[in-house]
Amino acid sequence: MVDPAHAESILSKMAERKARIAIDDFGTGYSSLAYLKRFPISVLKIDRTFIRDLPSSEKDAAICNAVLDLAKHLDLSVVAEGVETEDQLAYLQKRGCQYIQGYLTGKPMAANIAMAALRESMHLKILQPDLRQVAK
Repeated sequence: MVDPAHAESILSKMAERKARIAIDDFGTGYSSLAYLKRFPISVLKIDRTFIRDLPSSEKDAAICNAVLDLAKHLDLSVVAEGVETEDQLAYLQKRGCQYIQGYLTGKPMAANIAMAALRESMHLKILQPDLRQVAK
């Protein structure tokens, strides 16, 4: 982001080729609301710091709700990072979060193990998808 005009050019070319562009750790660091106007963003990833204390933290709940509402109005997908409990999952599902990642869906694994798991899951027919299946 040293040269935003150059970044915009590159990201636009990627989006033209159907790449989906995500803002990681949304709500922290360098993730600015201005990026939502300037760049062809398609996914927001809510930083785990706002997920960790859900659903008991009113402030975290308010932030998550605001991001989910913003994403809905801008037609963006949302990934909640760091989901570790069923309560967090239920809260996010109820509010329309499309995707999750975190220890609830599985711990980090070596690439060869992940590939084997993906190959196996491709053979499963999921009649009623839930967020845990999508994120595996």
